[in-house]
Order: sequence, then C-alpha cells, then structure tokens
Amino acid sequence: MITLIREGNVFSPEPLGPKDILIAGNQIAAITEPGQIKLQGIDYYQMKASGKIIIPGFIDSHVHIIGGGGEGGPSTRAPEIFIEDIISNGVSTVIGCLGTDGTTRHMSSLLAKARALEQEGITTYIFSGSYEIPVVTLTGSIRSDLVIIDKVIGAGEIAVSDHRSSQPTFEEFCRLASECRVGGMLGGKAGVLHCHLGDGPRKLHMFFRLIKETEIPPTQIIPTHVNRNQELLGDAIKFVIKGGYIDLTANEHPEFQEGEEISIANAIRLCCEHKVPLSHITISSDSNGSLPVFDKNGNLTGLTIATQKSLLNNFRYLVNKNILGLEDTIKFFSTNVAVFYKLKNKGEIKVGMDADLLLLDEHLTLTDSFAKGRQMMANGKCLARGTFCKDSDV
Repeated sequence: MITLIREGNVFSPEPLGPKDILIAGNQIAAITEPGQIKLQGIDYYQMKASGKIIIPGFIDSHVHIIGGGGEGGPSTRAPEIFIEDIISNGVSTVIGCLGTDGTTRHMSSLLAKARALEQEGITTYIFSGSYEIPVVTLTGSIRSDLVIIDKVIGAGEIAVSDHRSSQPTFEEFCRLASECRVGGMLGGKAGVLHCHLGDGPRKLHMFFRLIKETEIPPTQIIPTHVNRNQELLGDAIKFVIKGGYIDLTANEHPEFQEGEEISIANAIRLCCEHKVPLSHITISSDSNGSLPVFDKNGNLTGLTIATQKSLLNNFRYLVNKNILGLEDTIKFFSTNVAVFYKLKNKGEIKVGMDADLLLLDEHLTLTDSFAKGRQMMANGKCLARGTFCKDSDV
C-alpha cells in the first residue's frame, strides 16, 4: 500500500514545517517540501493534511494487555485491552506486562495477546515475569527469553518497596538485573529490568545500591509509578541525576492529584526545577491494570481501572497549559521511550522509520492515525477492529 499525506505540519519531534510524507508498505519512504512528490502509473491513496499537526505515534511502555488486578479476589481481575482502546488514544506500540497476579495470568497468554494485537495492526513487545522474584518465564530464564523469544524486551514488572512484592533480597535483585543485561546483549535488545515501585519507605534503595556496588549501569533498570508520592519522586529525581531513567504513570484526569499522587504536570515541573534531563523520563498509562487503594494496614478499600485515555489527555494538557512545548512533550510519549527500549524504527518521523503517525487538529484532537503504514483512524473514527468487535461496539 502506498499513501501520500500532503501538507501536514510535521513534528519529528523537532518541527519540520509543512511537508509531504510518502508511506510505502510499513515505512516512511520520503519526506519532502509540499508538491515535490509525483506518482504516476501506480495506485496510491492520497490524504490532504493541511491544517493538521503530524507527530510520531505514542509508545506505551506499561500496559496490562491481558488485564491486571485481582487484589480483591477473582471478581476484581481487570479485563484485557482491545485494539480499539489502543488506537483511539494515539498509541501505536505497547509493551505488555503481568502485575500482581502471576498465578492465574500466564506468560503464554501474554505472548499470545501480544501476537494478536500485532496481527490487528500495532507493534507489541512484552516483559517476562510479574511482581515476584523468582520470575515466571517462557523458556526457563530471563536470559533465554530475551535471546529466543522475539517479543520479550526485558523483565517486569518486578515489585519492590511494596507490600505485594515477594520482598526480594538485594542479591536476587542484582542477579535479575545481570540476567537482563547479558540476555539483552546476546539478543540484541535493551534487556530492561522494569520495576513497579510501591509506597514503602525503602523507595529506590536497591537501585542506588545496585549502581554503587555493581558494574551494572543505571540505564539497565527503570522504576515506574515514581510519581505516586512526593518522597518517592524525590528519590527518583536523584536516580535520574545519577544517569538513570524513570517512568511516570499518567492519570486519566491530568488536572487533578488524587491522594498523595503527583500529577504528570507537577512531576515535570519538579524535574525541571531540579534540572533533571527530560530525555531520561518516560510516561506510561498502566492501562487495564487495577488501581487499588489500601489503608495503613494493607486492607483494600477501593479499586478502579487505568485506561490509555490518560496518555492523550496528559499530552494535550501539557501543551495547552504551556507546561512544555509540543516538541518536548512528544518526546515523553514517544521518542524517549524508543531510545530507552532500543526500538530502532520508532519514536521519530524520518525516512526509513516505521510509519506510526498521529494527525491532530488545532485543538490537539486526534483525527487520523497510521500504524506501520496502515490507516487506523480516519476523521475521528476508528478503522481498526478486533476480531469480535462490531461497529455498534465502538
């Protein structure tokens, strides 16, 4: 399929101005000044994009694609995600993970769901494991998963500083990080150890010990949910200053802070105050994971579910409130993620990259999108359909 998008205002994420973009198959074949591309003798689809902003598709690095939760019993197991949920919120690449429940949720199911979503049009990867150490894997070890299984990009989400974690020792934590590093090297992947951070008093203690007492670089590990409270975010800022990366979890309502949680906007403001390199920060949704609320004794008192709406909502909020410019905001949701996880064809609009594109109107409303060159949204309507979805369901 050949597609020509004309006269869109392109942010790669750096501003390129009005351009024509030629898509051939799943990749960007050319980016030129408007009107320079001439096609004759072949069938192609042409789209007029004047007045639209074109940006790279979002990469969501923390998604419970087969559902998370379960902390309140079987009825609280969150449902799996559907392709329509993903596409309608500007996401073209996801990294799937298990969570608290590594007992009734299985790695084989996670892998199968990732393959299903890819067949439906997006790019997918997964983490091996769940909250616990020793981790549950597909082949018997994280190292061999990384080398043998194409979709496996690291281990996670491993819980630390949380009452639901397996309370791993420092030695176990180090060994898992080393398995990720060597497996990543042998498999030609990032080999990331992706860690769930709870609100326990130890915070990032094991992270600091790891980079002080071992040869493993801070870029091998990433803590997520670090904006759940002020003290944890303060520790996370120190970790970034030492060369690490951190992942912020987006709330569906960007203007509100719930409980001790720090909003994405305020977390970024605080990072800017401490002169943290913003290129070392990513933002994810935790979509289809449960959002449990516990009292001081660890008793479950409430439960909601995360959605991918949080990414697009926070993207708009950061730009519209002039917290960051459009170029810098794009990096949090796409470019930084691609760099950290070594997704070579993602995160930028350049010739040879995957044609993952979002077209936004002047209000930053998503109107059209492409994933690997396939049009997934048109005029605000989702074209992608899951196998069992009917038009009336969308």
